[in-house]
Amino acid sequence: MGLVKEFKDFAMKGNVVDLAVGVIIGGAFGKIVSSFVNDVLMPPIGVLLGGLDFKEFKATLVAAAGNKAAVTLNYGMFLQNVIDFVIIAAVIFMFIKAINSTKKKEEEAPSAPPVPSNEEVLLTQIRDLLKEKK
Repeated sequence: MGLVKEFKDFAMKGNVVDLAVGVIIGGAFGKIVSSFVNDVLMPPIGVLLGGLDFKEFKATLVAAAGNKAAVTLNYGMFLQNVIDFVIIAAVIFMFIKAINSTKKKEEEAPSAPPVPSNEEVLLTQIRDLLKEKK
């Protein structure tokens, strides 16, 4: 029973839950960026490059023979994934940069000194009165 409790304590820690949420959101974000790259960004780039589609770039290592399919090196898919990664990394970098600049502004803003309680004000007045009598 101790192992189950230990695992439950571990799984319910804030960092683990935050990490799980981050992985889930990151996966969904990756799909959005992949769709943006594949469906919005790459078609105009392909048109500018004369109708090229990066996904179709491949080198045939062994030609097809009889029932055997050709063995190809699909470097176009690799290029596509590199482009996806660069865009995701850039967006995450900009997001983290924005968060860090917000934190710096919060740290730079000086906080007002704490207002003394009524008891502290009263004790200060008593202290001052005692000093005057001496």
